[in-house]
Amino acid sequence: MKDFFKRLLIFFLICGGLFSCVSNEKLIYMQNLENSSGPLVESSEKYPYLTEDYLLQINDIVEINIKTTDPDLNLIFSAVSNDPSNMAAQQGGGVQGSGDAFFMNGYTIDDRGIVEIPLIGELKITSLTTKEVKDLVEKEVLKYVNPGEYFLRVRLGGIRFSALGEFNRSGKYTILQNRVTIFEAIAFAGDLNRVAKRDEVLLVRQYPDGSQIHKINLLDRKLLGSEFYFLKPNDMIYAEPMKVNEIGTGITLIETITLITSTITALALILTVIKN
Repeated sequence: MKDFFKRLLIFFLICGGLFSCVSNEKLIYMQNLENSSGPLVESSEKYPYLTEDYLLQINDIVEINIKTTDPDLNLIFSAVSNDPSNMAAQQGGGVQGSGDAFFMNGYTIDDRGIVEIPLIGELKITSLTTKEVKDLVEKEVLKYVNPGEYFLRVRLGGIRFSALGEFNRSGKYTILQNRVTIFEAIAFAGDLNRVAKRDEVLLVRQYPDGSQIHKINLLDRKLLGSEFYFLKPNDMIYAEPMKVNEIGTGITLIETITLITSTITALALILTVIKN
């Protein structure tokens, strides 16, 4: 029995040495490499972006920023403070978890699909693009100022999404960008952990007539040219665990060896007790 454990220990030490040693050449950036053919290893084909204009929905938050040459009008239009620089400061650099500065500073589309703008009044903006909303608001602004005497900007209050399941940092996030890829969203959520099923990630997307579940394969580079490469507001990403997590085996080789060792040691102890 002692010889068996000695051999087992030597075997594990050899395995540990083989799998734990990484040379500096594999870690140091920007080395002066000899016999190098250049930094480019491989280039894939180009995948054209498949984008479509987002149509505003109920509960979306939009920034409608109106500035004119009339100070009195500016005071009225700024009754809802939507200064983007102020929002960015509150967001702490462009991303947030739970609180939402845009909720306090932007215009939230109510259940009727309407926003209420000071002086202009109520406007129905659901099922419109931000460009169409800008044209709609512009017509109302021109009732009070002459052409060329105003500035108008309409944009989404960032991209909101939820990351659930096998993420290293799951939660609800807002990224202050006009476009966010699914990989950027995963990175903001701390990346997927080692047991996440990357070939079957669920993307729950909202549409004007309801929600739909899409199963996405993150391992397929054709994703770059699909309509799921860019997130849309209020998307939810859910990563399921692999079967290995349910079985309870080790995730890495070292963890598996440790598990096997513990099991063998426990069985040997039980057998020793029984013999005695």
